[in-house]
Amino acid sequence: MATPLVEISDRVWVARHEWFDVNVTVIGGTTGLVVVDTLASTREMRGTLDAVRRLGEVIAVVNTHDHVDHVLGNSLFDGLPIHAHEETAAALERLRDDRPGHDGDRAEEVDASPVVVPTDTFSSARVIDLGDRQVELLHPGRGHTAGDIVVRVPDADVVLLGDLVEESAPPAYGADCWPMEWPTSLDLAISLITDTTVVVPGHGAVVDRDFVYQQRGDIGIVAETIRDLAGRGVPAARALDEGEWPWPHAVLEHAVTRGYEQLPRASKRLPLI
Repeated sequence: MATPLVEISDRVWVARHEWFDVNVTVIGGTTGLVVVDTLASTREMRGTLDAVRRLGEVIAVVNTHDHVDHVLGNSLFDGLPIHAHEETAAALERLRDDRPGHDGDRAEEVDASPVVVPTDTFSSARVIDLGDRQVELLHPGRGHTAGDIVVRVPDADVVLLGDLVEESAPPAYGADCWPMEWPTSLDLAISLITDTTVVVPGHGAVVDRDFVYQQRGDIGIVAETIRDLAGRGVPAARALDEGEWPWPHAVLEHAVTRGYEQLPRASKRLPLI
């Protein structure tokens, strides 16, 4: 059964997929549609694409970052511009050239989906013109990955945050995260959000500014706790046990490892024992 597209604002639709609880967003204008993120397989995206095409013609695609649950339907948009940050394109080039087998759910379906690298990349910002409206793409800084982007539809008061924010689970600190920079990247994103903005996270239900503020606060606690522990000479191997954290230890293993690595030397003391 196809996942329904729900209109959350004027000509902005979201399909929340049960698999990975990941969102695909469609933005419409007089010249056509933009599809933001393309799911974890070609097969999964094909079902949603049938519904998208009933809304109009797709003229562009956006990848919010490089993780496979957001990009493996790209091949269905052959010939269309696929917009992404330059770091996202570089990561997908590496994945295409040296791709490990998927070890999660529906592995055969995931592995059968080709990696298609974005064609239209940028470093800071870009605008997609849809005739009667513009879609703004902004790289606020590193956080969940090195290439996260925010998508803003100003006239509809909608902001898409990709996996900089998640509603249905704690933020995903993976092996490629930037935990010490994530809070300030979210601060820039928050500057685009008003009291009435509809916010689409990478995973889960749409949220509002209060939710984003709360999650930014917790992400900030993670960064400050890492900074404090390292400054007091607590080794990374003991940090999870020594600190007070907003989420379970299993969520934060990469956050601590990466955070310690990313701190400047002057912020660290030698362990006391």
